[in-house]
Amino acid sequence: MTPPSGDRPEDTPGAPEATPFPSGQDASPPLANPETPQTDTDRTAGAARRSAERAQMARDAPEPSVGSRLGQIGILGWAIVTPILLGVVLGRLADRTFDTGVFFTAPAIFIGAAIGLHAAWKWMHQQ
Repeated sequence: MTPPSGDRPEDTPGAPEATPFPSGQDASPPLANPETPQTDTDRTAGAARRSAERAQMARDAPEPSVGSRLGQIGILGWAIVTPILLGVVLGRLADRTFDTGVFFTAPAIFIGAAIGLHAAWKWMHQQ
């Protein structure tokens, strides 16, 4: 059953026009220039241009060498392991001094790991 005339939203003066799509979107995306539709050659030329730009960027900024990558892995390893080992040494020293077993060693290892992982995270984001 349809509402009587005047009760529908489209009959109200100043009411927005009803569309089947949210926020008034059309079913098809607009073309860059509606007078000249895009052809396959336009898309092919665009793809070729983007490919050439990517090749130029690769020549300008090449990937690091394998040796450089291995060096980064080594730096990260030492950045993580060194604070852990320092935590072990300081924890064992405190445990031996206060005769507490592993009371200080265990938390010192976790604190050293947290410091090392944080340092590695920051170093990676600087690269």
